[in-house]
Amino acid sequence: MEHDTEFADYARRAWGSLVRSAVFLGCSPHEAEDLAQTTLVRCYTAWPSVTGADNRTAYVYRILLNCLRDSRRRRWWGERPTAELPETAAPDAAAAVDVADAVHRALAGLSKRNRDVVVLRYFAGLTEQQTADALGVPSGTVKSRLSRSLAQLAADDHLTDLRPDLAGGS
Repeated sequence: MEHDTEFADYARRAWGSLVRSAVFLGCSPHEAEDLAQTTLVRCYTAWPSVTGADNRTAYVYRILLNCLRDSRRRRWWGERPTAELPETAAPDAAAAVDVADAVHRALAGLSKRNRDVVVLRYFAGLTEQQTADALGVPSGTVKSRLSRSLAQLAADDHLTDLRPDLAGGS
């Protein structure tokens, strides 16, 4: 019983961060919720290992990344023909939607490895060491990938309009 209560408390606290991280890793909101749920199911079945890990957060995000990779291997993510075209966003959409779109596009321009590092470090809020543990790489690799990624994001055209010092063409 205590095991279930402890897990339920952890799952409630982690849910939002797991879903948000999955979205920034390239999932749609619905896929992100499915991925977070799958991650938590795996955590539940291995709860003694999760609680026994040196770094529980890194352990859980490692499971999230493995679940994402497993799901992508099983499905084809290319174009799908449809009789109806999707609705397009109105040009006067809310600023938050524009910002989210720009961030998603900029993140999509990063390599998979670099995107993983940026999302885990900045969107999931993991420390450098937790990020390294989650990815199974040395912390120096996390630092170098972050450095390259941030430089690439700083030069990304999708983010230019979001920087006040560059907005308006000056």
